[in-house]
Amino acid sequence: MIRNMMIAYDGSKPADDAVDFAAELAQAFTASLHVFMVSRPLEYTVSVELQSHEEQARTHCEQVLRRARTTLERASFPTHFSHAMGQPAEQILRYAESHSIDHIVVGHRGHSTFERWHIGSVARQVVAHGDCAVTVVRRRDS
Repeated sequence: MIRNMMIAYDGSKPADDAVDFAAELAQAFTASLHVFMVSRPLEYTVSVELQSHEEQARTHCEQVLRRARTTLERASFPTHFSHAMGQPAEQILRYAESHSIDHIVVGHRGHSTFERWHIGSVARQVVAHGDCAVTVVRRRDS
């Protein structure tokens, strides 16, 4: 039984498709849906730049999450929106654990085989290290 779902959202087309999928699943199971976004930190910076980057990242996340919020505004199930800064897969798994998430939905980015092997993907890392069910939604062709 799915009670507490999470969508790892980045504002991309695959993430929008994943929101649609997660909303249908949350509706079917009468589950709550957490929409979670992660921004990456700067690698090398001084504290003033870091503060500025964090503020810009927060503003950006709030703007991007607004689109998902609009999609889900008429949902008949509880929705929660939040964001964090850090390495995406790590933050997604940390959020899932701390919020008792029992199903994670992520969009598939569609990198080439070489890119997936070389850099890894957030979806692949979440599938490999998650303690709950994970659904990877492939992009729908319009």
